[in-house]
Amino acid sequence: MNPRKKIFKDNLFKFIIMIFSFVSVTPLFFILFQIVRNGISSISINFILKLPKGPGESGGGILNSIIGTFIIITIAIIISVPIGISAGIYLNEYKNRFAELLKVIVNVLQGLPSILIGIIAYLWVVKPMRGFSALSGGIALALMMLPMVIKSTEETLKLIPHSLKEASYALGVSYKDTILKVILPSGFSGIASGIFIGIARITGETAPLLFSAFGNPFVNLNPFKPVDAIPLLIFNYAMSPYESWHKIAWGASFLLVAGVLILNIIIKMAGEKWKVKF
Repeated sequence: MNPRKKIFKDNLFKFIIMIFSFVSVTPLFFILFQIVRNGISSISINFILKLPKGPGESGGGILNSIIGTFIIITIAIIISVPIGISAGIYLNEYKNRFAELLKVIVNVLQGLPSILIGIIAYLWVVKPMRGFSALSGGIALALMMLPMVIKSTEETLKLIPHSLKEASYALGVSYKDTILKVILPSGFSGIASGIFIGIARITGETAPLLFSAFGNPFVNLNPFKPVDAIPLLIFNYAMSPYESWHKIAWGASFLLVAGVLILNIIIKMAGEKWKVKF
């Protein structure tokens, strides 16, 4: 083949890739621009530290939603992280029928629409408890986060050389201590990244919380009572006919996007700082 023709085809292919890449990220830039333009003007100290006001009243803040979001996500982390890491270790260590069944369940759970997970949380938690609560919201989000933690743990542990485990056994270290003190610390970077990605994923979920946390215009620290969350507030305020509530919804959207962006930066920094090279 003519070298000039080959170089032309290579450059043409690179140009096509660049065009498609630019087209794929352009809608994201438009969305971010719209959120920043409409939301940043609403951000203030009062917006963060004040409670919302009544329908149609100007001013007010989203303190109840910020605290509720923190409570729900904390519950989701407490539930999903230990279960997810344990399941990931099991899938990496054992190759039996139950492990294969568990993989199928994880894949199905990961593919479930979020609104179905909300309905499951309503049937499993809300109805037996006879009331909406932060706990039911946390369980719903934990179900969404669980597959990400399991898969990140399993895939990370697969990358760790088997010789590392054999060396630990040769030194007389027990199986439990080998897993807890050798294998898991070696895969900390990948596992932590999966956890943070799961947190970023569930932070903006609304549908599951509609059936579980329900919402609350006041600050509530009781996990067995209804709480508000930033995604819930955005949904409810955006659907309202009040211009003042629309402005608060834009401000809450800006905070939510900023929070997810910070989480992604933490993921990158943690991955580089604690990356283990073999």
